[in-house]
Amino acid sequence: MTWQKRIVVDPGILVGKPVIKGTRLAVEFIVDLLAQGWTEKEILRNYPGITRADIHACLAYASASLHAERVYPLQLELA
Repeated sequence: MTWQKRIVVDPGILVGKPVIKGTRLAVEFIVDLLAQGWTEKEILRNYPGITRADIHACLAYASASLHAERVYPLQLELA
């Protein structure tokens, strides 16, 4: 299963932030919990409405977003 089936963007939910489908839990929130050292087990215990696959979809979404990011250097004119 791909993240596209589990992550939705709806302007009416959290001002359009990507969330786990059927919840108001933002992808960034789940990624932040993992970055703070929470385990999957802790997240699932504290947020019983989501699944292990939802957590993995959040990570896949974050990865896809980073892969799509483009950085363009600014050219500064020195006087």
